[in-house]
Amino acid sequence: MSQQKDTFDSLVPVAMIVAMAKNRVIGVDGKLPWYLPEDLKFFKRMTQAKPLVMGRKTYASIGKPLPNRLNVVVTRNAEFSHEGVRVCHDLPAALELADQHATIEAAEEIMVMGGGEIYRQALPFAQRLYITEVDIDVEGDATFPDFDANEWQEVQRVAGQPAEGQPNYDFVVYERVAD
Repeated sequence: MSQQKDTFDSLVPVAMIVAMAKNRVIGVDGKLPWYLPEDLKFFKRMTQAKPLVMGRKTYASIGKPLPNRLNVVVTRNAEFSHEGVRVCHDLPAALELADQHATIEAAEEIMVMGGGEIYRQALPFAQRLYITEVDIDVEGDATFPDFDANEWQEVQRVAGQPAEGQPNYDFVVYERVAD
């Protein structure tokens, strides 16, 4: 399912949004390995009115379309359908659909929201990364791909406000360095 970077040219910037542990873990058994209410609020604020692109497993973990956003699910399963979502069978088609929607709706960016395989495929297309860096190492079965720090510049870092018993975390924004 790997794609070359030149298989999709976006009119609207592509961003990726994720919460990950220090060891890059983003999920375990289809769930987040932590509960950080402020991160969920951050996710909602950053994705509101923007088209979302996600894999089928990520969609299944949510269980319903997220409101006020185009929900595009990428799956190889030709039988998959769900009310309130658009289905594409490869990432470039999903990004193209999201790009068309974003252009019509004047959304500022397309948001890729996982899971691990979709992130790996989308990284070459992304211009921005919204990463909640969670200050723990956890066991998990889904990870965020490693990215070359030389290709990205940190443009914002805001410390989270963890509740009692929650790990520390930062909201970090990276932008791709121009070639």
